[in-house]
Amino acid sequence: MEHKSSSNFLRNIILEDLKSGKADHVVTRFPPEPNGYLHIGHAKSIILNFELADEFKGKTHLRFDDTNPAKEDTEYVESIKEDVQWLGYQWDELFFASNYFEEMYNRALLLIKKGKAYVCDLNAEEIRKTRGSLTEPGQPSPWRERSVAENLELFEEMRSGAFKDGEKVLRAKIDMASPNINLRDPVLYRIAHASHHNTGDKWCIYPMYDFAHPLEDAIEGVTHSICTLEFEDHRPLYDWIVRECEMENVPHQYEFARLNLTNTVMSKRKLKQLVEEKIVDGWNDPRMPTISGLRRRGYTPEAMRNFAREIGVAKADSVVDTKMLEHFIREDLKLKAPRTMAVLKPIKVVITNYPEDQAEMLEAENNPENPEMGVRMIPFSREIYIEQDDFAENPPPKYHRLYLGNEVRLKNAYFIKCNGIVKDESGKVIELHCTYDPETKSGTGFTGRKVKGTIHWVDARQAAPAEFRLYEPLILENETDDGTSFLEHTNPHSLEIAHGFVEPTMKTSKSQDKFQFFRHGYFNVDPLHSSADHLVFNRIVSLKSSFELPK
Repeated sequence: MEHKSSSNFLRNIILEDLKSGKADHVVTRFPPEPNGYLHIGHAKSIILNFELADEFKGKTHLRFDDTNPAKEDTEYVESIKEDVQWLGYQWDELFFASNYFEEMYNRALLLIKKGKAYVCDLNAEEIRKTRGSLTEPGQPSPWRERSVAENLELFEEMRSGAFKDGEKVLRAKIDMASPNINLRDPVLYRIAHASHHNTGDKWCIYPMYDFAHPLEDAIEGVTHSICTLEFEDHRPLYDWIVRECEMENVPHQYEFARLNLTNTVMSKRKLKQLVEEKIVDGWNDPRMPTISGLRRRGYTPEAMRNFAREIGVAKADSVVDTKMLEHFIREDLKLKAPRTMAVLKPIKVVITNYPEDQAEMLEAENNPENPEMGVRMIPFSREIYIEQDDFAENPPPKYHRLYLGNEVRLKNAYFIKCNGIVKDESGKVIELHCTYDPETKSGTGFTGRKVKGTIHWVDARQAAPAEFRLYEPLILENETDDGTSFLEHTNPHSLEIAHGFVEPTMKTSKSQDKFQFFRHGYFNVDPLHSSADHLVFNRIVSLKSSFELPK
């Protein structure tokens, strides 16, 4: 895949490492935990890792950090693989942290033998209380000075299942007075009598992420371990584990700013809460920032890659405007998506002077910005549907669409003039009676008079019924620290469902087909609910935005 190389501090580090001889090749990795679906923040990391390695003719591993059996599932493993490939990347090697459990255990034994680790009987809450604070040192565990022999025996008993969950842990023996709290004897192993998706019931002790992750990088020969800023304070522990476990390969960790988007939660825990509390319809709900949700909504991998490249790689956290992401999907689709007409909230129009037994086919461009997409033929007859919003019984000033006595152009068709209305018992307008001027047919070069308004329509006799799902931001406010739950900021109107009609040529639309509906925006055929008998379209994005890329 071709891509533009953009300068950033990580790329510069790699260039310097290759120039100085610190590294003679490049191996990166994308190491997700299989405990949820990937979101757009992960997409940024995927694109960064794969494209950095690709630029320097290196390799990228896909590795599942599956060290917590209580939260992991093969469903997540498969979804992650699908997401990476959909974005346009193929890993050089596929690994699971669980495949290294035996070696990790042996490295833990090495630490014990070196007097660098011990078995501790404190529970999680007691460990937390004795860890100290930013201004006070931690308190040593009462079991910190156990002998090497006793620690080896107890750790073996932990592995054999002699103890209950939480009864004992293995801790590193570093420095309880360190200004970096991560170095105050962190837990390396905990007991968890839980079946693992990959190893079954072979193990009942599992390594902690901070212990497993550097070992995985070292085992796989990763040269540049790229992670987000929250792991910056963990880097001394990362280096300590690689050094004290006497790993042959020595990887180096580098941190970059994670992606934050306006009106979006990026916490996997919070996204899972949205799913479990049924605020959304699942991980792939088009309102979710998950890769699967964005894919279902209609985003393209090209738009996602261009967005990630444009926002770049920073060292400091910031918030990116969601409108920037929307800009890139518009840019990607404007030459790809055929233009067509859809009426989302229909009102019938009867053209009273058009013969009842007559119909004709009119020519329409598929994409004026891309003439190579050709033309299509659309039917026109005495009865059509237009948008309810394109008629006003009492028009406001400067209203140029249809009202009694006014004339408008039907897109790709004729001028029509509204002469009468039909109301139901409640007084609601349900039908318009209009006349058309046969001399004003689109494409004939008619110049007799001008009209200020052009509206879209579909033929009432042949149009295909369709459902339209219109999305607004799921989160009304950016994340705050005001003590309120993010659930209090969810938008109750984030989804509106409309039922209308599309041109008959769209009856054969397939899953993930994309269109620009005149005046409504870009839409995608929903891959989950749409069928030949029930067309469902998700609005990807509206047509216009005030957003402009920085100069």
